[in-house]
Amino acid sequence: MSSKKNNIATFFQTLPKNIFSGFVVSLIALPLGLGLAMASDAPPIAGIISAVIGGIVVSILGGSHVTIVGPGNGLVGVILVAITTLGLQNAYIAIVFSGVLLMGLGFLRMGALANFFPSSAIQGMLAAIGLIILGKQFHIMFAHKIKREDTIDYLLEIPFTINDALHYESKGLVFAALAGVISLAIMLFYSKIRNKYLQLIPAPMWIVILSIGFSYYFEIGLHEPNPIAKEYMISGIPSFQDIIADIPTPNFSGIWSFPFWASVLALTLIASIESLLSIKAVDKLDPEKRRSNVNRDLKALGLATIGSGFLGGLNVVTVIARSSVNVNNGATNRSANFFHAFFLVLFIVLFSTQLTRIPLPALMAILVYTGYKLASPNVITKIFSIGKEQLVIFFVTLIITLKIGLISGIISGVIATLIIHIIINKSAGLFLRNVLKPNVLMYQETDGQHNFYVSVKHFCSFLNYYRLKEQLDAVPENQDIIVDFSLCEFVDHTVMENMNNYQKLFQKRGGHFDVVGLDMHDTDSKHPFALRRMLPVPKIIKNSLTRRQTSMKSLAKDYNYNYSSKKEKEVSFLNNFQFFNTKNINHVYNKLSHEDKKMKLFDIEFSEGEFIAKEVIRKTMLYINLNHNIPEFTLDKEGFLEKVSALAGIKDIDIENHDDFSDRFFLLGENVNEISQFFNDDITHFFESNPYYHVESNGSALLIFGRQRLAGMKEIKALFDFGKRLKAVIS
Repeated sequence: MSSKKNNIATFFQTLPKNIFSGFVVSLIALPLGLGLAMASDAPPIAGIISAVIGGIVVSILGGSHVTIVGPGNGLVGVILVAITTLGLQNAYIAIVFSGVLLMGLGFLRMGALANFFPSSAIQGMLAAIGLIILGKQFHIMFAHKIKREDTIDYLLEIPFTINDALHYESKGLVFAALAGVISLAIMLFYSKIRNKYLQLIPAPMWIVILSIGFSYYFEIGLHEPNPIAKEYMISGIPSFQDIIADIPTPNFSGIWSFPFWASVLALTLIASIESLLSIKAVDKLDPEKRRSNVNRDLKALGLATIGSGFLGGLNVVTVIARSSVNVNNGATNRSANFFHAFFLVLFIVLFSTQLTRIPLPALMAILVYTGYKLASPNVITKIFSIGKEQLVIFFVTLIITLKIGLISGIISGVIATLIIHIIINKSAGLFLRNVLKPNVLMYQETDGQHNFYVSVKHFCSFLNYYRLKEQLDAVPENQDIIVDFSLCEFVDHTVMENMNNYQKLFQKRGGHFDVVGLDMHDTDSKHPFALRRMLPVPKIIKNSLTRRQTSMKSLAKDYNYNYSSKKEKEVSFLNNFQFFNTKNINHVYNKLSHEDKKMKLFDIEFSEGEFIAKEVIRKTMLYINLNHNIPEFTLDKEGFLEKVSALAGIKDIDIENHDDFSDRFFLLGENVNEISQFFNDDITHFFESNPYYHVESNGSALLIFGRQRLAGMKEIKALFDFGKRLKAVIS
């Protein structure tokens, strides 16, 4: 009960922040809503209707916390095609049906849908959407309306449009083009202005204010009509009363046609992908580090889209740009989304007549800037740095999307990714044999540290990443988790990017997320998101260190040690340890060592058994060379197997006057008297008060290690610290 009271008190305490944030977001949503609707060939008010309905419904029923919803950039091309092929009234019904399907995805718990699409294919699709927006609106920004067959034709016409604009004779067209160019300049250079008062108002709203001010200057100041050509002014903004009166009458006559259902599927696919990607991105920005309920959000977005379609609005999606502004202005909960809708209603009620004073090229400049950001050359540079094969996937998706359509584009991206993965691995069998197999095992280690350990086998790509994601999402972000890919032959770019996102998320929330087992995988790029494949003959790749290797290199620098990632076959220093009597050592690698070689930490690969019983094991160990001789012994935590071995006659050495130590530890060695004398009070208390490790002495050196796997960075630091302190106690 007290928790509920605290939540209510916190809500009212943060209400002023959320009201202010909602107001700032509405300043961006107003011009964007008008522009996106007009770019889609819908009435301008349709964009505002979708933002208002979405803001109210999703703020009440949604599962995210600081997201903003409204019309989305990605749907411009699809809605335009729907309106062109179906007509406006049937397009509204297609929007309603897409809302029903979106709700269905939520009820079927399909929030993981976005994880089935490769990252580079999604980037290609978003870039194509950016080019569609830029290509079609650029000409209107220069007061030059043209009709072409496809987006590529629109893009090729850009130089001719600029040339025509430079030779306009009509004063009205010159002023219209100037409005577009000045508005684009505001969008480009606004972020570079470092004036806190100026930046209280977002760039799109400055365009609206300056446009309306320009109109009034001519009307009141110069007593002249607005010089901008009338066909390039916004028209058709109804009053609030007219909006209510003009609610479209549903017409279901066209629902049995193929183009209708093609539009419904395209609207649903793009709306779901854009929303899921945006929700995932906004969760990273949330200062309270909460995780959204994406399935609940899909249901709310679907319901809002149904309402929006019936009232003459567009699809409702989660939008990243407006959500980012919301977070940056201090929003803490969904009420900011509600207030953004409230202020939009207020603008329409009070200022609907003023909106007709805004030039169309000014609004299109906002969309041209948005399109450029989605298809920026920086996107291509970034993808190329990850890997050449990612660039192929990107361009296949982009070109097919531009030439055929969004659904064909994303499907072609998925197929291209799969083909490239098969070519890289030189085997389709890896995927066909293992795609249906369980490839993720997770358990919680309970030996005092309570780490979550996840082992991934066979392959991990966009095809089966959802299995890994399900396990990772079950772990609270304030815990420690280790993901081991050492048994995984192939890890793709999508998975690598998501692992990086998890590492940042756990770090922000006080947990620790380690990725191990990739040091034996090959990659063609130094980028941390590059796909990785295990070579038939494993080797350490010189040109690309994994994140773990980079961290080990930094750790070596902090400890004033040397680091080498190379394989080393010289392992004679391990020969006299009992642990390796029945094991075959292949090599050590990722070695941290001091110049005097007294202490070194390394990863090791060894095998147990032979032929079909052979098992390759990789783990992390610490070797300490002592300055004097000590008894030979093996020390382990006493568990069930150790108790059973005692029944078989293997004698556990008890230390006198240390019952706790004798109960908790299993101590073996041939010279019982020497071992008992060696384990004095200081050494015994040291082991009693520290985490459990396997500690083995060969008489002149110690070998220390933890679990039967590679250690994460946090564990490496703990192992180093344990070894240094143990050496000091023994010395």
